[in-house]
Amino acid sequence: MSITAEPEILIERAPAVSALPTSTDEPPPALDVVDLVRDFTRRKSTPVRALDGMSLRVPRGEVHGLLGPNGAGKTTLVKILSTVLLPTGGHARIRGHDVVAEARAVRPLIGVVFGGDRGLYTRLTGRQNLEFWAAVQHVPSKTLRRRCAELLDRLGLSGTADRRVETYSRGMRQRLHLARGLVADAPVLFLDEPTMGMDPVAAREFQALIGELRGEGRTIVLATHNMAEAAELCDRVSFVRGGKVIDTRSPRALADLAAGAHGVEIDDDPDPVALAAVRALPGVTSVEPGAGSARIRVRGEEHLPDVLRTLADHRLTSVRTMRPTLEDVYLALIGDRGLEV
Repeated sequence: MSITAEPEILIERAPAVSALPTSTDEPPPALDVVDLVRDFTRRKSTPVRALDGMSLRVPRGEVHGLLGPNGAGKTTLVKILSTVLLPTGGHARIRGHDVVAEARAVRPLIGVVFGGDRGLYTRLTGRQNLEFWAAVQHVPSKTLRRRCAELLDRLGLSGTADRRVETYSRGMRQRLHLARGLVADAPVLFLDEPTMGMDPVAAREFQALIGELRGEGRTIVLATHNMAEAAELCDRVSFVRGGKVIDTRSPRALADLAAGAHGVEIDDDPDPVALAAVRALPGVTSVEPGAGSARIRVRGEEHLPDVLRTLADHRLTSVRTMRPTLEDVYLALIGDRGLEV
């Protein structure tokens, strides 16, 4: 049987890299990114800057979220940190090792989990996929089969390990992706949209597995669009826009940034006349009608009484107030880009 590898990003000649200072008092952080820049040059066109001086520091044992719209630079950052793409400028270290100058030292320290079907050979079985990637990552031959069997069992794939991956569901493929990321027992994991396309049950199971890995003390960097996922799993969250980190805080602290973004949810089928009356009130920033419901956002808590009074005047009484969420912070910091990428 022949295996045709998927096309990989070509590794360019490494630019000159100067050493970053490290502290001798304590172990270096899991991730230390300083002024990272990455430009993509296309023929006869202006270079596109994917990373524009990005800086980020993640201590060991932290689950850190990267949130941002398409094109913000999240995947480019993950590719640089996993040594498959070179930066144009700046520096990045994984547990004290430079990702360019010490790429061979970095690779055993990291595991990468992508969403979708990238990196899986669908005509091979789950076990064959995992054993192949274990060999690629230089897992010792004496322990390779045992380690693969243990991971397949842990991730609930032992019963289907000898089936072709083309028969796997989305959730099963994502669990196999996670097994691939763990097969070398890496202390740092990069998860790039790991629950993309998964149904809610499969996503919940996958998130539970991430919680287990967190309990083992691994460092996890989670690039995602899922607000609820980031709020539940992450110790801290960084918002990325235009190739830069624009804010980094805990999910709770980030929610405090949107303290003025209160709102009301209507469970009744809202009358368009009522919504128009609410939309005209001072302090109302948005009115979002839905199927048999509506969501109203106001600039400050002091505007809620006027909104509730107007809804009551229009006989809409099945309502509830909302506290600011991580999504409110996302929209406040990133902005509503619509379909722009």
